[in-house]
Amino acid sequence: MSEHFHRGRRLRRTAGVRAMVRETRLSADQLVAPLFVCAGDQWREPIASMPGQARLSPDLAAAEAAELFALGVGSVLLFGIPASKDAEGSGAWDAQGPVAEAIRRIKIAAPAMTVWADICLCEYTDHGHCGLVDASGVDNDATLPLLARAAVTAARAGADVIAPSDMMDGRVAAIRTALDAEGFADRLIVSYAVKYASAFYGPFRDAAGSTPAFGDRRAYQMDPANVREALREAAADVAEGADMVMVKPGLPYLDVIRAVRDHVDVPMAAYQVSGEYAMLHAAAERGWLDLPRAMHESTIALRRAGADVVITYFARALALALRDAGPSRAGDA
Repeated sequence: MSEHFHRGRRLRRTAGVRAMVRETRLSADQLVAPLFVCAGDQWREPIASMPGQARLSPDLAAAEAAELFALGVGSVLLFGIPASKDAEGSGAWDAQGPVAEAIRRIKIAAPAMTVWADICLCEYTDHGHCGLVDASGVDNDATLPLLARAAVTAARAGADVIAPSDMMDGRVAAIRTALDAEGFADRLIVSYAVKYASAFYGPFRDAAGSTPAFGDRRAYQMDPANVREALREAAADVAEGADMVMVKPGLPYLDVIRAVRDHVDVPMAAYQVSGEYAMLHAAAERGWLDLPRAMHESTIALRRAGADVVITYFARALALALRDAGPSRAGDA
């Protein structure tokens, strides 16, 4: 054997060496914590399919955001659960609704926290679809003004980031035009540009009560078999004015994250969705895997694939782990 054959193990020998040469790092300020906000006061309702997550009234959402910010998490993403729903999803632009109220309260409790407002109608419509419905299905163009109206309402309440998740064609341009016209040219748009019709959304739909009453969302969410389509969608949203694009879900689509990262120049987010979170918890409860290690490994995989930002229900747990172990040593847990 050659005297100087490759010895890769030298770079793995100790925790200090591993940390020194680690190629991909994770820090709490790269995480976005999703929060489910409902009407009421001092109200917390655990979500059975998402251990550790709960529906929160605006006051408790603000308290949670402040705690997350103290741990180093820089952003929260708000989803609304209105007191009532209707066919057009009017709760999405209710200035007195739970999301608008939560935004205002968070900006008092944690002024430097970056607040993302999810913009979609599925949580607010009585039929559970992401837009207005007519005899032929979801009416794309009729939905755009409503999404723009919801975006302006969120911006007025103080949202820093507008995040449309509906997958209607042209929604980024409609929202950008409306925001600029209302004096909110400084607000970011983070588009759910690449959102697949995935089986991994089940716990979210349980949490938000947004399961479609009929049909499904395959006519507007993407086919899981497609990658080139993802590149077209991301490029189109950037051309319409998106400041950042997103791939959702995360772990089953690492190849798509990398492909989109190589195709667009704007920052990119990956969403580690409810089903990913729930399945890791379920396996850990059965003793089949180590949850803290799996949590870190699955999240660093999204960063390694190319995501600049990770939206994850593990944000609090990850921030605690990073604080206790130190960012460079967290992977050695």
